[in-house]
Amino acid sequence: MSETSVANTLRRPRAARQHSEAAAELTPVVGSSELDTSYLETLLGYNARRAALAVISVFLQRMEPFGLRPVDFSVLTLVAHNPGITSRQICTALDILPPNLVGMVKALEKRGLIERRAHPTDRRAQGLHVSATGKRLQREAQSTATQLEQDVSNALTADELQTLNALLRKVYRR
Repeated sequence: MSETSVANTLRRPRAARQHSEAAAELTPVVGSSELDTSYLETLLGYNARRAALAVISVFLQRMEPFGLRPVDFSVLTLVAHNPGITSRQICTALDILPPNLVGMVKALEKRGLIERRAHPTDRRAQGLHVSATGKRLQREAQSTATQLEQDVSNALTADELQTLNALLRKVYRR
């Protein structure tokens, strides 16, 4: 994608300010418990989105004590597992636009979780490293993330979860 990331294209479009008369006259035919979602449930995107929403809901609750949103956790974890990683590498790995990452890095740096250091081979770049405080917080947050993943996927066997993750990676890594 050129100017917007995939995440930006998934945002809900702004609602029109005026409803047409035809739309105002529409009423639901059946109650929500009687809706036929069988076609939607055949779609990868629908199922992936529904699963993601279920996981993210729990993630937000459990990461609140750490002050981490999903993207903050992802950035902090990449830095923790890849000392010296550059902003460009993070943008590529997480499909984040560089201007959006700048604020995240500044916020994590301001909290004392990460620090910038001169890159050993590229004078134009700075490597990102987790501070001692960041290491402790990231370890606790990672442990929490591991437990919440187990909790939300408890309907799957270990083999099913491994297969699901492998199949999802095949979709987004194509």
